[in-house]
Amino acid sequence: MTTRRSRGDGGLHWDEQRQRWIATATLGYTPAGKRIVKRASGKTKTEAKAKLKEIIRDHEDGMTTSAHNCTVADAVRDWLEFGLSGREKATLETRTFLANKHVVPALGARKLRELSADDVDRWLAEKAKVLSTRSLREVRSVLKRAVDRAQARDKVKRNVVLLCEIPKGKEGRPSKSLTLDQAAAVLNAAEGSTLHSYVVLSLLLGARTEELRALTWSHVDLDGEPGATPPVPPSIMVWHSVRAGGDTKTRKSRRTLALPERCVTALRDHRVRQDAIRACAGDEWQDHNLVFASKVGTPLDSHNVRRSFRAILKKAGLDEKEWTPREMRHSFVSLLSDSGVPLENISRLVGHSNTTVTETVYRKQLRPVLLEGAEAMDRIFRNA
Repeated sequence: MTTRRSRGDGGLHWDEQRQRWIATATLGYTPAGKRIVKRASGKTKTEAKAKLKEIIRDHEDGMTTSAHNCTVADAVRDWLEFGLSGREKATLETRTFLANKHVVPALGARKLRELSADDVDRWLAEKAKVLSTRSLREVRSVLKRAVDRAQARDKVKRNVVLLCEIPKGKEGRPSKSLTLDQAAAVLNAAEGSTLHSYVVLSLLLGARTEELRALTWSHVDLDGEPGATPPVPPSIMVWHSVRAGGDTKTRKSRRTLALPERCVTALRDHRVRQDAIRACAGDEWQDHNLVFASKVGTPLDSHNVRRSFRAILKKAGLDEKEWTPREMRHSFVSLLSDSGVPLENISRLVGHSNTTVTETVYRKQLRPVLLEGAEAMDRIFRNA
């Protein structure tokens, strides 16, 4: 006589028509009171019983009934739709491209609960043949965060991506910096252009391009307080950026920078030109109080800046395809380092959280030999 299974252990029966053992388990009820039943089948009773135990175990662990059919592609798309709330448009576009280009085609069809660390290792190894290490880090981050979200919603028990290291990828495009002669040529070529003062501030202050595009006249002081004690120089307040929410990249990026004389002159000339452009635009002018704006006062986007910057590079005799606006910031670091400014001071000027960031990102632009100690000892013993 067959022993009846205990209540809550599910059921097993033979389906003559399908010629398979059928396992069924009641996992609760919907809000409308309808019974939630999960089924599985196997060619043998042992196989069906193992699947039944797995269903019950997953249910006790909090796994949702829909999780069994959830694929990596489902998890990635769910994260793209709901996990990037509040991010700026450029971030959304970049993450969507990385997901659709590198993650979904290779791993999308895999059931999420069956994704293994070996699968991820093989995928990263293949991508390392065509992507730089930085790009590998970004595509791995897309997968990791998508699985994190799925794990938080009980669709998978653990995140196997955390078990996988990032391999070394192809050599990426190294950042470069302008030499002093090249920087001088760019400054001269920019004179008379709409981007002149923008280039001057980028090269002489090291501000990020997104910080300059958000700069307003209310945060510019071209006069200072020379009669104060101590005197207050002309300055700009780098307090905003075009990032989502208007915040700067980090807390320490919020800073006030004294203006070199060349910057003061360039900004005064720029304000005169902008007043003339505003008068010509008339009613079409949209007043956002921006220092750098379009012909009708609207904010500049990165494409506007890149296009104008390439024209200046071409006029300066440089290959416009080899340089980007952000490398004016790298040039600022390089020129200061070559002139002997300490790393800690450079880090504060460019708004880095610490000197590690400055050393890591701009290590090729920093002075490779520390001279302060040798020079100081020479002075000490020469006097002795």
